[in-house]
Amino acid sequence: MTTPKGDPILLKVEGLRKHFPITKGLFRRTVGYVKAVDDVSFQVRRGETLGVVGESGCGKTTMGLSIVQLVQPTSGRIQLSDNGGWMEVNSKTIRHLRDKMQIVFQDPFSSLDPRMRIRDIVAEPLQAHGMKNRRQRYERVETLLEAVGLGSHHMNRFPHEFSGGQRQRIGIARALSLNPSLVVCDEPVSALDVSVQAQVLNLLDDLQKEFGLTYLFVAHDLSVVQHISDRVAVMYLGRIVEMGEVDPLFLYPKHPYTEALLSAIPDPDPDVVGEQIILQGDVPSPADPPPGCHFHPRCRYATERCRQEAPELADLDGTEHFVACHHAQDLDLTGVSTRATA
Repeated sequence: MTTPKGDPILLKVEGLRKHFPITKGLFRRTVGYVKAVDDVSFQVRRGETLGVVGESGCGKTTMGLSIVQLVQPTSGRIQLSDNGGWMEVNSKTIRHLRDKMQIVFQDPFSSLDPRMRIRDIVAEPLQAHGMKNRRQRYERVETLLEAVGLGSHHMNRFPHEFSGGQRQRIGIARALSLNPSLVVCDEPVSALDVSVQAQVLNLLDDLQKEFGLTYLFVAHDLSVVQHISDRVAVMYLGRIVEMGEVDPLFLYPKHPYTEALLSAIPDPDPDVVGEQIILQGDVPSPADPPPGCHFHPRCRYATERCRQEAPELADLDGTEHFVACHHAQDLDLTGVSTRATA
């Protein structure tokens, strides 16, 4: 398990798996499983932002949904720190932990009920968790809307009267209504215009400082992840293949898959010429992953050992830069700042 240094640990995830059954025939007989998340373990410090990146279908969103129990995990253990002790997060306890774990969804249009006014959307968690006084609820809603850059004059409007960026601000306000300690952000800016993305990212950063929030930030845009994250976890085919502090990981990647992802980041300087690594073939099916290292069919450094033996996620040099690669110590991989200049 990856154990970060510094602030106290808020979240522990051990051996998390989510396998979706594949059924066939009239009696829906199970013939296999889609291994969306396959043996993921990590820890998150209180007050930090852990970015999770990877190609579409790598399991990062399913992992986030499993942590907040919107998807029931197949196996594994999830623990949340509470007043010096540890609380198990599962289907039986999640009702009592909703005020400590919340989520901001990717789509700001479908995540808000079009029939409800904004005041009721944001106040609904408060009512569900025992705040019966309507005036108190609406006072809390007004405070939350002001915190996310909206105002009390927006309370009586419906979702269709807002832009995408404003809707995402409403979703953030709803997630913060119960004063959670952990917020899972499931690609919260991917559906927004670039200029609005910057505003929402800066808002999340300000809210983190104001309320002492901890983020699990799921995204596929590496530039966004580099901007907002303290640490980064790179996922491939349901597993974490590399994890570390954001700057060392971007400067000195240790896994070939991370190197390929970083090579795709466009450089704003037109004089900078870098090699873009084009991965061969398609992502293997999570229903039938390859033996050994899951990445070996697309890796230009793969050896026979990679095809037969699955690497363990390990800290090779004691700097908490974890990597799952047999040849991590021997490879000299290219990061974002070491590209050749024409």
